[in-house]
Amino acid sequence: MSAAGSDAPITEPDAPDAVRGWFDLLGKFCADVDYDSAEAIFADDVVSFGTHADIVSGLENLRRNQWEGIWGNIADFRVDLDSVQAFGEGDIAWGVAIWTSTGFDADHRPFDRPGRATVTLARRDGIWLATHTHFSLNPGTPPRTYGRH
Repeated sequence: MSAAGSDAPITEPDAPDAVRGWFDLLGKFCADVDYDSAEAIFADDVVSFGTHADIVSGLENLRRNQWEGIWGNIADFRVDLDSVQAFGEGDIAWGVAIWTSTGFDADHRPFDRPGRATVTLARRDGIWLATHTHFSLNPGTPPRTYGRH
């Protein structure tokens, strides 16, 4: 079963395919501002950092300190699935991708907000979960987005 286009959990036996499926699902969940569904593809003990937060440990902290400060303030989030480079061995997988979104300046005018991401997945009880993520903006991209209104 391919994870791409399916719902969580990701149970794809092939590690690189699981990475591609994970990026596909995360892109959809972020675009839909669907925090609850996104939690299903992350380990409870995830360690992450990104465009908004310094290093955060734990899924609850990631949601509160990264996702909730960004996802509702951007638009058009999309992972470029053709850019995914994915690798894996056994129950560990990792990959990188580029993504795009629209940010909004203090006057709520849109601007291009591109970036890149890294994920490390672990297969736990047959389900691939993100144990580490790093999302960052491309150099020169405004670091803050204020939302549409």
